[in-house]
Amino acid sequence: MANNDLERMGRAAKAAAYDLAQLPTSQKNAALLQMATDLLAATPQIIAANEQDLAGGLVQAKFVDRLRLTDARVADMAAGLRNVASLADPTAVIDKGWETEAGLKIEQRRVPLGVVGMIYEARPNVTVDAAALTFKSGNAVILRGGKEAINSNVALANVLRSRLQKSGLNPDAVQLITDPSHELAAQFMHLNDYLDVLIPRGGAGLIQAVVRNASVPVIETGAGNCHIYVDASADLKMATNIVVNAKVQRPSVCNAAEKLLIHRDVAVQYLPTLIAALREHGVEVRGDAATQAIVSDVKLATDADWDTEYNDLIMAVHVVDSVDAAIAHINQHNTKHSETIVTNDYANSERFLQRIDAACVYVNASTRFTDGVEFGFGAEIGISTQKLHARGPMGLSQLTTIKYEIRGNGQIRS
Repeated sequence: MANNDLERMGRAAKAAAYDLAQLPTSQKNAALLQMATDLLAATPQIIAANEQDLAGGLVQAKFVDRLRLTDARVADMAAGLRNVASLADPTAVIDKGWETEAGLKIEQRRVPLGVVGMIYEARPNVTVDAAALTFKSGNAVILRGGKEAINSNVALANVLRSRLQKSGLNPDAVQLITDPSHELAAQFMHLNDYLDVLIPRGGAGLIQAVVRNASVPVIETGAGNCHIYVDASADLKMATNIVVNAKVQRPSVCNAAEKLLIHRDVAVQYLPTLIAALREHGVEVRGDAATQAIVSDVKLATDADWDTEYNDLIMAVHVVDSVDAAIAHINQHNTKHSETIVTNDYANSERFLQRIDAACVYVNASTRFTDGVEFGFGAEIGISTQKLHARGPMGLSQLTTIKYEIRGNGQIRS
């Protein structure tokens, strides 16, 4: 795809975004519900395309689960479309209104961002989630997935675009870049005349490459070096359930726990039991010297381990002397994603909530709940780990901005 083709897509997306911004909620919801029906009907073709991607062998073994589509996962994507259709439209309401001393009547209205660009890796579900959320919030989207999932992404995008066409809507509301080259991705990052925002979703390498190189405004998402701190007062059975779930359920995703911190007062008693529970699920446990002194066959963690997002069945353990030591360690090494304390001490739980610098901070729950569906957003376009505009799982409202509409009757400023 040549650069002028990318610019053509940008122009088409701008035109589609203008159309979408005027579209009534009822029409958007009807199209989303029909997209869900069409997606289910096309499941055999989608699975066949995904099998081509899986056979290509372009994705690392630990990320195959992200790439794989099944009947159940296609059904989940369809359910996501229906969930988004059921949510309130953020652009259908006025946030607030007031009258100034000069008699101007001001309304603050929520409006779409415009054109959203997505750069993501081997996660075909992002194609549907991003399309659903941008469409419902009145934005056009240009999608650029990884080469590992190209056949899956094409199959999914074709279903969505076909439905828009059949519904009498502009199919360029959803566009997919099919050239996976790095050269085109670099051009995409500089499509300032057309993109209002660029959202990267994937591993730390992809995200940082976009943040460093893009001239389009970027919402930084996703890398998850997530921690669980087991306090001295913790219910240890609860702690085991939370740690194992957060590490094992889907180890390749960004909200999986990568590090375990444990208070020294319970470490000698509890660590052997917890490490055994992790090993039952195939987790390789690494630890600091204090951990190794308690469980001698644990691999000694290096300095690099504390900053590494494994996306794999690996967990590093650090023994600490206090909740403040845990907070300091987490704030030094985390990626501002999701952090958990397991405790029965209310003061410690509040201290942790207030002092941890992260988008999502939990008390007595798994980090795996950091997810747009789990938060009630219907789907998510990504999990923002930055502080400007949006933070945490991003749903419909995070894909909007504000516009002030001011009505007067001849006022001039003196």
